[in-house]
Amino acid sequence: MHPTGVLYEPIEEVERMEYYRAGGYHPVAIGDRFHYRYRVVHKLGHSTYSTIWLARDERSHRYVAVKICTADSKSLEIDVLDKLSKPQHLLDMGRTMIPSILDRFNIQGPNGNHLCWVTNPARMSLSDAKNGSWISLFQLEVARALTAQLLSTEKLYELYGEPVLEPVNRLDSQKLPLGVPQCCIPPVLLGEASEKITLPEARILLSDFGETFSPVQEKKFESHTPRLIRPPETRFEPTKPLSLSSDIWTLACTIWDIIAQRSLFEGFLTNEDDMACQQISALGPLPTEWRETWEAHQNKPTEHGGPINQSRIQYQSWEDRFERSMQQPRIKEAMLHLELSERDALSSMLRSMLSFRPEDRPSAQQVLESEWMVKWALPEYEKIRNT
Repeated sequence: MHPTGVLYEPIEEVERMEYYRAGGYHPVAIGDRFHYRYRVVHKLGHSTYSTIWLARDERSHRYVAVKICTADSKSLEIDVLDKLSKPQHLLDMGRTMIPSILDRFNIQGPNGNHLCWVTNPARMSLSDAKNGSWISLFQLEVARALTAQLLSTEKLYELYGEPVLEPVNRLDSQKLPLGVPQCCIPPVLLGEASEKITLPEARILLSDFGETFSPVQEKKFESHTPRLIRPPETRFEPTKPLSLSSDIWTLACTIWDIIAQRSLFEGFLTNEDDMACQQISALGPLPTEWRETWEAHQNKPTEHGGPINQSRIQYQSWEDRFERSMQQPRIKEAMLHLELSERDALSSMLRSMLSFRPEDRPSAQQVLESEWMVKWALPEYEKIRNT
């Protein structure tokens, strides 16, 4: 389902219209009714393999999320959710983080046959909450907890705004094909600024399992994780399959992102060389077996003519990043900040999770048993479980 070129005028915050083609997305309009009961009232978002819509269940009179997969996507995600929802696969504390499948059905459209399923809607992503705030910080007890519906449609629009219909136009001004919607819709934000979220509201719902696989049962060598949180072995050990330890690196970056004002590693359209430079400045030298490859690559001319290691960009150390992104912004905004003992415990946990060699990283169980989790994160999480 990969488009061969740019055919449509780009529109911010929406999926590429080129993916509305045979095997791709299903065109949806506000007011569409699916499976005789789900009436679309707004859009929640999209991923590579699906669009997600806020719908009113006309039988239960509640809002639900309807996920409509691309016609050529596999049923992997719903199979994973089915497996994870079984008691033997869930710790009690993680049960509420896995979406329950409320309904499933198929729809036939101009682009093919699409698997759909229904879950309870999440209010917003963590990044939406931070992007909706000029402070870009969660209250500390909320950040700790994050780590470890009955409105009428009219009231919904009053609170969150009506859908904005953006007309879809081809660059060559030709008529839109049958499988392309006349209008597209930016997603609604059902949340609020990060610093306004209270502890009882700090509940995570995991989503988008389209790239999920079990390293024990299947070998994969290519990571589609966003580059800023992608583990370095995907570059330096391309012939070795991804492992559970790869997720530990990404989890560490996510924990940092929840607690800090800014991401651990940053950049817009960042390339692999810049990522390696950031990782080395924050975490120290690469392992010996990676260093030779990196140093040879460093001395090759860049597209600007000079070698990589002559970059004028000033990369920050771990201590600088921690102070400037976690501590100083909280102190400046008079928010609860990390005391020395918690700071040291959190830093120790994250540094271990960000070990360059995958085999040196702790397991998920060891992360849960770390000092920071036991003393600070899990107690906050217990508070919201008991509310």
